[in-house]
Amino acid sequence: MLEALDPEQRQVAEALRGPVRVLAGAGTGKTRAITHRIAHGVAQGVYAPTEVLALSFTTRAAGEMRERLRSLGAPGVQARTFHSAALRQLRFFWPRVHGRDLPELTESKLGMVALAARRQRLSVDQATLRDLASEIEWAKVSNVAPDSYAALARARGRAVSGLEPEVVARAFDAYEEVKRGQGRMDMEDVLLFGAGLLADNEAVAAQVRRQYKWFVVDEFQDVSPLQNALLDLWLGGRDELCVVGDPAQTIYSFAGADARYLREFTQRFPKATSVELVRNYRSTPQVVAAANALLAGTSSKGVDLVAQRPSGAAITYREASDEVAEADAVADRAAALRASGTPASRMAVLLRINAQSERFEEALAARGIPYVVRGGARFFDRPEVRQAITLVRGAARSGEASGPVADAVVAVLSQMGHSTEPPEGRGEVRNRWESLQALVDLAADFGRERPDAGLGDLVDDLDRRAGEQHAPVADAVTLATIHSAKGLEWDAVFVAGMHEKMMPISQARTPAEVEEERRLLYVAMTRARDELCVSWASAREPGGRANRGSSPFLSPLLDGTPGVAAQRRERSKRNRAALHCRECGGALSNAREKKTGRCADCPASYDEALFERLREWRLARAAQDSVPAFVVFTDATLQLIAEHVPSDERGLRAISGVGPGKIAKYGDEVLALVSGKADSDVGSS
Repeated sequence: MLEALDPEQRQVAEALRGPVRVLAGAGTGKTRAITHRIAHGVAQGVYAPTEVLALSFTTRAAGEMRERLRSLGAPGVQARTFHSAALRQLRFFWPRVHGRDLPELTESKLGMVALAARRQRLSVDQATLRDLASEIEWAKVSNVAPDSYAALARARGRAVSGLEPEVVARAFDAYEEVKRGQGRMDMEDVLLFGAGLLADNEAVAAQVRRQYKWFVVDEFQDVSPLQNALLDLWLGGRDELCVVGDPAQTIYSFAGADARYLREFTQRFPKATSVELVRNYRSTPQVVAAANALLAGTSSKGVDLVAQRPSGAAITYREASDEVAEADAVADRAAALRASGTPASRMAVLLRINAQSERFEEALAARGIPYVVRGGARFFDRPEVRQAITLVRGAARSGEASGPVADAVVAVLSQMGHSTEPPEGRGEVRNRWESLQALVDLAADFGRERPDAGLGDLVDDLDRRAGEQHAPVADAVTLATIHSAKGLEWDAVFVAGMHEKMMPISQARTPAEVEEERRLLYVAMTRARDELCVSWASAREPGGRANRGSSPFLSPLLDGTPGVAAQRRERSKRNRAALHCRECGGALSNAREKKTGRCADCPASYDEALFERLREWRLARAAQDSVPAFVVFTDATLQLIAEHVPSDERGLRAISGVGPGKIAKYGDEVLALVSGKADSDVGSS
């Protein structure tokens, strides 16, 4: 049974008596090691299968453990989440101890939080309610009661949508009253009630401890104070415990996870066996080396991974001129990989927040690449976005809106309480703001590309985008936040949007919060098996000022990387040049002027006849592709083509707004048009 294990995995499997701590780096086969340990213990007669309780944090992980244990000849072992194990015990013991049914388990606490808020005369929107619910969950899993919440929240710098901690504490207390009055319990109560039964009833505790004598906990870095307290009660002073985890993958501290239980395990159990799993079987040596370098010399450092696979492709670090170009480059590479045989389902685009997804949804849809958004709705399916578009549609039909499209959208969204200033803190309120602001940004882009268009034209464009983003998803690229990607892996991973103030996110202010962001990037990078691309955009919008750098976490990885230094020098040169008109030397005042490099009032330096022929071609090609003309090329890009008159693909690629995807789709036609112009010039001379 143990012959297929590596030396460290075998050491874990043979350490049948506790306590045992396994520090398992990403991709090192931790599930393989702990399931073989359990199966080996059963085969050796040390464990009775029904006396083993294996705990994980997701039903998917628990199911995977059960499946592996069955294949290893240990089908009777209980592999459950903390909540599932506690709920099973509650359903058995609660009626016997209390003489009444267990309170009803609520699927969502939002309704009760809303009622509690009304009782406290709080006027809050749905996003704030979700943030309140999340904060109540944090308090309960951290063993923080309503009467002590305010002081602890201030000490730990926690905030909920601008509400004072005392207000949150009152809402928390009111929520508990509402819940009790309705005879319900929430998921945190499952753990609290389970721990209470064991702590208060010795007969119940003795029966549970007779049932379970051997404990294994996966992802131990994610355990909360409440889960750790329940685990201690299950153990009842015994030490037959094996824990496995990776402190470098602690990314849920904001939700109550505390990696100190893993790091300090050997302090609590001085005689514990401690094993490090360091052989990485998932990723290429290039990915492993980058992951090690990312955490080197930091407090987040876990084990030093040792790559076991043959050498692979170099990691790509790509700076794009703007977010549209970044998304285009990612989609172009995904298309190329798909064409060469990599299934779309083996690729992922990982982002810091959901609101970043729209650009990539648009780019993938434009190339006919199916995708699925994991852990969240597609951009145009998000409730706040759907509500916003409904309001914009109403304003367009009423004819009340006037002025620039972006200004009209900002005015309409003000009805939803949206402002251009982001809210403090993180959570659903911030997520909602990011989604609505992304819609404002889309309107601004649309207005720049089509300055004469109205609000109705914008609605038509938004409908087109929404329609194109509902492609089949049987074999689809995954779009996901990094948090929702934990525990998964793909052949090709694009870690995108990694510019400063997004990684680390601007709301991360304390050193601990910044370190958690670094670990988040580590998790993202270690999802890749064969190919990893990390990208960022120096400007938000096409033609915008390129004033954003890469994430500071990338500095040790970019030093000496071929091409990156040249990219940075070129960006600095472009920034300086973009500030002044190439014709008159005057300051450039808007994004369109910066893209063309001249003032709107200065005479065109491009061939206007060629520009008109390019526009005629664009109109025909847009009709053929059933897309708006600006999707093919913007006027500003056509002007640049007419000005520089590129003679080959290299020259075309040097023009702002022309990426690999555009070249593949339109390059030959554009160069043919340009060469026709050049030939006529030669003939006339």
